[in-house]
Amino acid sequence: MTRAARAVINLSALQHNLQRAKKAAPRSQQFAVIKANGYGHGMVQVAQALNDADGFCVASVEEALELKSAGVDQPLLLLEGFFQAEELEQIQQNDFQVVVHSERQLKALENLSARRTSEQQSITTWLKVDTGMHRLGFAPSEAEEAYQRLLNCEIIKKPVRLMTHLANADDLRDPSTQQQIELFRTVLADETMDRSIANSAGILGWMGSYAEIARPGILLYGVSPFLNETASVRGLQPVMTLCSELIAVKNCKKGDAVGYGGTWVCPEDMLVGVVGIGYGDGYPRHAITGTPVLVNGKRVPLIGRVSMDMICVDLREQPDVVIGSEVILWGQGLPVEEIADSASTIAYDLFCGVTTRVPREYREDIE
Repeated sequence: MTRAARAVINLSALQHNLQRAKKAAPRSQQFAVIKANGYGHGMVQVAQALNDADGFCVASVEEALELKSAGVDQPLLLLEGFFQAEELEQIQQNDFQVVVHSERQLKALENLSARRTSEQQSITTWLKVDTGMHRLGFAPSEAEEAYQRLLNCEIIKKPVRLMTHLANADDLRDPSTQQQIELFRTVLADETMDRSIANSAGILGWMGSYAEIARPGILLYGVSPFLNETASVRGLQPVMTLCSELIAVKNCKKGDAVGYGGTWVCPEDMLVGVVGIGYGDGYPRHAITGTPVLVNGKRVPLIGRVSMDMICVDLREQPDVVIGSEVILWGQGLPVEEIADSASTIAYDLFCGVTTRVPREYREDIE
């Protein structure tokens, strides 16, 4: 390894966070959401660490196949279902579960069922109902017909599962979440089917969303799913710590402009630290001056513009640092939610944006 930037993944924290979800909703199975390379943490490694999960949710057949080839044997649910009818062969062969959210998918399953041979495996389906997200899913008024059509397909395993997705559950004051929950409860009367409502915010904040299956996502990675709070409030532990080190310490003079565009000017003679990380690694380009950075465990402010490979920090309160001093950009000791707020984004975006040139280091029992 030449550059110092790295992402340290605490697998023990990941396991702790899953147990937090199980404790909150003890009667629900937990299908862990690990799409988008495990929110940037490494999909296969996350799945292997979360061996207590009842299943995993991914976004595509390709993600599911990667998990399957790595030996993951829990149920794998494709949250967007299939995109082309040609994918159904792989779905059948590998026993992947699929969300059905559109007329196009429904017709493809009906066509496949009409051509079914005795060798073809049946498919587990989840009928998605749009209760207010207005993104994917059948309207509540359409759900009964779609459900009956799935039941009439010989290729479909029975019973069909039912799911919806909460749009505003991150805001505990928003009444629309309870309205979604109540609407979902009125859809279909089949008591034999498994249902799924709760995402991370539902698990930790909306008891009415508890059902047979929950789908924890961002909470697994040690981030609060609620607005204006950090993970520790909910008993969650940070999983990813993005690290680097000082690669230079500059003696700058009063009036010296730092970085591209000279947007920050030294107010006095001072030390400026240069950290080996930038937007080419996934550190947010729009992080503002004053965004906190930990140098040797103490906070210092970011100054000037973020570059592709470097950022600069104000070392006036840390005069004893040296080249090679440890720097933490978020994670242990520095909540990622705080950095996301400084960059006008969300933790999901920061995690998924950590680029492939940043090596992931997997550890357990990190203090």
